Amino acid sequence: MVKLHSAKKVLKYKHLDTMADSPVQQIKDRLDIVEVIQGYLKLQKTGANYRALCPFHSEKKPSFFVSPVRQIFKCFGCGKVGDIFRFIMEIEGVEFGDALRILARRAGVELKTYRPELKTQRQRLYEICELSCCFFEKQLAGSSTGKRVKEYLLERGLTEKSLKKWRLGYSPDSWQGLSDFLVGKGYQREEIVRAGLAVESEKSKTPYDRFRGRIIFPIFDLNSQVVGFGGRIFGRELTPSDPAKYINIPNTLIYDKSRILYGLNFAKMAVRKKDNCILTEGFTDVIMAHQAGFSNTIATSGTALTWQQLKILKRYTSNLLTAFDMDVAGDLATKRGIDLAQSQDFEVKVISMPEDADPADIISKNIESWKNLVTKAKEIVSFYFESAVSKFDKTTSQGKKQISKILLPKIKQIPNKILQAHWIQKLSRALIVPEEAIVEELKKILKKERASDVLEAETAPPPVPKEKSRKEILEERILSLILRFPQNVNVLREDFLPTFSPQMKVILTSLKKGEVDDAQKLEKVLKRLEKGGGKIKEILDSCSLRAEIEEAPEPQKEIQLCQKEIEGIVVRKRLDGISQKIQAAEEKKDEKKLKNLMQEFNQTTKKLNEESKTQKKS
Repeated sequence: MVKLHSAKKVLKYKHLDTMADSPVQQIKDRLDIVEVIQGYLKLQKTGANYRALCPFHSEKKPSFFVSPVRQIFKCFGCGKVGDIFRFIMEIEGVEFGDALRILARRAGVELKTYRPELKTQRQRLYEICELSCCFFEKQLAGSSTGKRVKEYLLERGLTEKSLKKWRLGYSPDSWQGLSDFLVGKGYQREEIVRAGLAVESEKSKTPYDRFRGRIIFPIFDLNSQVVGFGGRIFGRELTPSDPAKYINIPNTLIYDKSRILYGLNFAKMAVRKKDNCILTEGFTDVIMAHQAGFSNTIATSGTALTWQQLKILKRYTSNLLTAFDMDVAGDLATKRGIDLAQSQDFEVKVISMPEDADPADIISKNIESWKNLVTKAKEIVSFYFESAVSKFDKTTSQGKKQISKILLPKIKQIPNKILQAHWIQKLSRALIVPEEAIVEELKKILKKERASDVLEAETAPPPVPKEKSRKEILEERILSLILRFPQNVNVLREDFLPTFSPQMKVILTSLKKGEVDDAQKLEKVLKRLEKGGGKIKEILDSCSLRAEIEEAPEPQKEIQLCQKEIEGIVVRKRLDGISQKIQAAEEKKDEKKLKNLMQEFNQTTKKLNEESKTQKKS
């Protein structure tokens, strides 16, 4: 979950923002929010603004808007709103100091190193990872073993250009080579452990390097910053103390394997342009694919697809081509990931590869073969069907059972009934059984037997954001109408203002007293209100954007109707309160209080009925 910055951090943010020469202001002057957000989402122009599917909650109809004039974003579905800094904080899951550093780098703004508030723990981990990457690169280029590693990589088909672009390196086969280097740069051994680059010995508690005698693949975030590493063993045999051919660092403050997609920093623009993404399993697969011109290729960093990874991918495309080594009868984790992608409305195709071959091998031998395989990628149900029918004997009862066991759940998941009927018919013909028998078996499969339901709790997507109350929606509508048509401020009743929520009451009272019946007066009052920042500025930003994108053929009449409906909500809430007091008075047998409360209840009910009749007439 994204952390909200504390009040103290918000004050620092405001303080920096108000300084003319502050890094915040320099960044805002140099970066356009539309360009920043376009690096993450597909934006569509709509009038003076842009819109997209919200990256912060699941939706099928775009409710996320970006205003180039106000330099803000706002989602009218989940309510998130803010400037480029808030967007980066939310989308990257970082605090303000890290968002400032990310945007400063993009804007070419130099941050003074003496600012202690910018030296966060996360930033030190970024620094450790960057220095470690440089260390590994130097070992590859300069050490005798490193040179042999480089020769091996070039023999595998990687080019000099790729080695530099992907920043490949080598970790010397020593226990503390990297750690000693980082300590010499002023970092503590505990920090190196927190960065995932060292492991604490169980016996001596002395940290030693995680990567020893391995080819190093740096792992980047979307901004091409090094956040982690993977290592492949080189030049020695596996041992009980170091048994894995490939190892990755564990999750850290800046690296989460369930969110990282290897190569997406280089692939995201190509993925968006081609509107599809090739998913592989290995680092070398990705690098070789990019070399061959398939720059829309990424890898899952050693995990099955997670909902977090899919949520990130959804920003760029809804079409996936998987190049996994899939066994249709096994690989439960892989199939779960694919099922999860389908449940998130991805169109999935499978690149069928020769047995015991991976993309890197195929590309290094014959690029045309890989192009052909990608072109002939099969729709996921076709792949399951062909694989299951070829794997088992469809003429035997046991074979029919195994084939149906694999295919029936997949057919059940197809939402389109015509397409589902097509595969029922095809399975019926393949197994030589009546379609009715297949339909009956499908009925036995629970509808909830899907990837999103069988995955463990920790892989479930986040809950749907809490919806705004009807009163909040009506209040925002009134404000947006007045901001768009300030001449209608007089329609707002003076006696009605106390019924609004605290911040909205402050805003509307200021607009009412300021007599903002024209654009010039309105701007003057808004500038004064926005100086306070915080929740009031957030409401103003949100409602100003809403005023631009929503139609209002009869603003005066709509403001009146909104007021009446809010009044009804307030009265009904008052009646609920009186009812609770009546119940308490009855329990205490307080006749006098009960009589007064009943009288108040009847008067309030009468008022509500009268208002309801007036509203119907209007």
